[in-house]
Amino acid sequence: MRTNPTARQLRLGTELRKLRERAGLTATEAGQLLGAKQTLISNIEAGRAGVSPERVRTLACHYECPDKSLVEAIAAMTGDRKRGWWEEYRELLSRPLLDLAELEHHARSLHDHTTARIPGLLQTREHALEIFRQAVTELSPPDIEHRVSFRIKRQTILFREDKPTPYAAIIHEAALRMKVGGTTVARQQLQHLLDMSERDHISLRAITFDVGAYPGSGQSIYFASGPVPQLDTVQLDQSHGVAFLDAEAQLHKYRTLFERIKAVALSPEKTRDLIHNVMREL
Repeated sequence: MRTNPTARQLRLGTELRKLRERAGLTATEAGQLLGAKQTLISNIEAGRAGVSPERVRTLACHYECPDKSLVEAIAAMTGDRKRGWWEEYRELLSRPLLDLAELEHHARSLHDHTTARIPGLLQTREHALEIFRQAVTELSPPDIEHRVSFRIKRQTILFREDKPTPYAAIIHEAALRMKVGGTTVARQQLQHLLDMSERDHISLRAITFDVGAYPGSGQSIYFASGPVPQLDTVQLDQSHGVAFLDAEAQLHKYRTLFERIKAVALSPEKTRDLIHNVMREL
């Protein structure tokens, strides 16, 4: 029995609960169909108990779920028992950070919108180092190093030889003009953005000051696409920590919001022109 399930394990249980509730069944009734106790269904849905792909398919059959693609996508979530690289940091960093790395690892594509910072997946080591040095709660040198190395390791999904993760970032001009770490570090960071934007699987767009207020202008939003739309996830940075959203209405809201944000952003070509101009002004 798990005592500390990951966000992915919790999401698996959540999706099975959604299927059960759509079928109008209680946990007790679902257990009876499976020949098991209600506690097993409850523990599976809470992420405390593991479940096999075969059992997922059996439950989906009992729940009369007609969406085979969704069922297979949920079943696939049970099969990855290999410990990810982020487990090395389990005693060093908070669980939400590990959950974020796991989410990115399994995402089919990623969409990022930031206003006052460069996205973590596009930060240079020197830029990230300065960010953590300025943390409100002062970090010790070892803690800073752990966080920087973790952030850089997250970026490996963009450099996979077989299939790098498609990544689209929309960054406000304010973040591009911040001299984080001084002029030299800022210039290196901007050059890194230009280099990354040349990769086929990476799209970089900027929103200029001229746009003024726009939908979502006060939020940093991270959208991870799953194998099917129902398994998409939104991650938000909030004052009290990281939040992961997966309700259907929330997913629809943020899909729509991203389209509206994209509509006011510069094209990738004009974004590179803007970055060049900012570099010349440093």
